[in-house]
Amino acid sequence: MQVSQLSGNVKTAYDEFYKKHDEEWRMLGAKYKAQHIIGVSSGHKFRKVLEVGAGDGSILKYLSDAGFAAKYHAVEISESGVAHIANRQIKNLASVQIFDGYKLPFEDDSFDLIILSHVLEHVEHERLLLREIKRVAKNFVIEVPIDYKTNVDKRIKHFLAYGHINVYTPTSLRYLLQTEGFEIKADLTSIIAPEVTRFNTFINQKKAKNFLKSFKISAEFAVKNTLIKLSSAYKEKFANAYTVLCSKTDKQAEIF
Repeated sequence: MQVSQLSGNVKTAYDEFYKKHDEEWRMLGAKYKAQHIIGVSSGHKFRKVLEVGAGDGSILKYLSDAGFAAKYHAVEISESGVAHIANRQIKNLASVQIFDGYKLPFEDDSFDLIILSHVLEHVEHERLLLREIKRVAKNFVIEVPIDYKTNVDKRIKHFLAYGHINVYTPTSLRYLLQTEGFEIKADLTSIIAPEVTRFNTFINQKKAKNFLKSFKISAEFAVKNTLIKLSSAYKEKFANAYTVLCSKTDKQAEIF
């Protein structure tokens, strides 16, 4: 019998997470994540898509509405997340099921594309999951938040509150993927959109809304967005998320 690699407290935490559901906030974030998936996949056609760690299905809902693929499947570790996905009435959703966080219930090369959006930062054994998705699909879109900054260790409590146990930069994600035999085809660096920041500031944090604060949010976005287009160094400094399209190869890193 295979013993799950997923810690029991982790599964409990995510089950509770989706019970305390905030539809408007999650759909707003999912809108941009779906846009990143579509953007980095430009020029490619995928028929059969699996989202691993599909959460509440909000990303799949946007992708389905956009006609991104012909058929969708989803796996999720939390029962409450699976319930949300099943209730969304996502067009062309062929299956949604629980999985143990590492072992996918599908045959080798079952999918054209696997989506792993804001999942790796939560995963206790990230390389195990990468090897499993590599078994099941040919292509992958992976997005992570760019949490790593100088003195990130002084913000451990902050990131753990979101379940982020791994932190990345664009460079470190590419290193991880390439050492696991993934070939990167396209990538996209992004920063948090002003409407997301406004929602978080004025709705989630309940800060008083005024013109000056709203203007400052837009101005900071414009400046950072301009800078990251000018230099890769600014991408590492200001990016909030990094998205890659990659495919599997037969290569494995030769250690020693």
